Amino acid sequence: MSQRIHLNPNVPRQQAPMGSGLGGGYTPDPISRSAPSPHVGSDNELLGQVQKWSSKAEDVIEAYTQPIRPYVPAMARFLIVVTFLEDALRIITQWGDQLWYLQKHRHFVWGFSHIFLLVNVLAMLAGSFGVISKRYPDYSVYCLLGVVVAQGLGYGLLFDLSFFLRNLSVIGGLLMVLSDSLQNKKKLFAGLPSLSETDRRKYFQLAGRILLIFLFIGFIFQGNWSFARVVVSIVGLGACIMVAVGFKAKWSASFLVALLSIFNVFINNWWSVHAAHPQRDFLKYDFFQTLSIVGGLLLLVNIGPGGISVDEKKKVY
Repeated sequence: MSQRIHLNPNVPRQQAPMGSGLGGGYTPDPISRSAPSPHVGSDNELLGQVQKWSSKAEDVIEAYTQPIRPYVPAMARFLIVVTFLEDALRIITQWGDQLWYLQKHRHFVWGFSHIFLLVNVLAMLAGSFGVISKRYPDYSVYCLLGVVVAQGLGYGLLFDLSFFLRNLSVIGGLLMVLSDSLQNKKKLFAGLPSLSETDRRKYFQLAGRILLIFLFIGFIFQGNWSFARVVVSIVGLGACIMVAVGFKAKWSASFLVALLSIFNVFINNWWSVHAAHPQRDFLKYDFFQTLSIVGGLLLLVNIGPGGISVDEKKKVY
């Protein structure tokens, strides 16, 4: 922004020397020039340092992830649907227990409980393989979204806070798959641009980014507090906000991938619990759901935050 120059009418104008570059010969009033505040300089220096270190972190991430970059989309897709594959296997191996629970506690009539479980298993298997193989990804995602809603209603878990927040994050991962499929369609039909698909992709990425962070929000408000938990919660919440608004989204999503992976191994270690212990199934369920959310974050790292994000706006301005 240019500096404003004020003329003092009480001070006679002086002729500028030849070659000075001041046309018409006037002398700016030195009193009217405001000195820069020392706080502004220090703030700019701090912002510059933050940008410098964030750029270095992004360069390091780019360098170390370059060899595995071609495999990230396939790995992310598999992780997103791994919770559905595990759930389908659980229903098949615990068929009798699942029927007993639905009929005894959810009051499903005989026959309808069988159909409910069978449809869920088939939908989860078909939708999962559709997402992994990229065949009919739209229908596959809609199928898995229907499973999330159906199980929430069927098992009466819609008002369970942990289930609700976790499944919001799983839905966020599925929306990232939808966004990625729209990007591939755009590449396939590059000569026929579609504004509606471009807009849908941006909104899917925005909704997916926001929903992905709900798992970590649930982690913050649950469990016993300790100093380490407070530190992890504050740092993780900051990264979640960056993901939601799309500021340094790839860097912050990569950080959350590492954080959630470590948390998942040490907290949801279902393999260390005896097979007959009832807690084993809950830990196993949480473990694979967290893997699905990690897959959604990996897909975000691969395709970026989308058009409705701070990172994208910075490219424009």
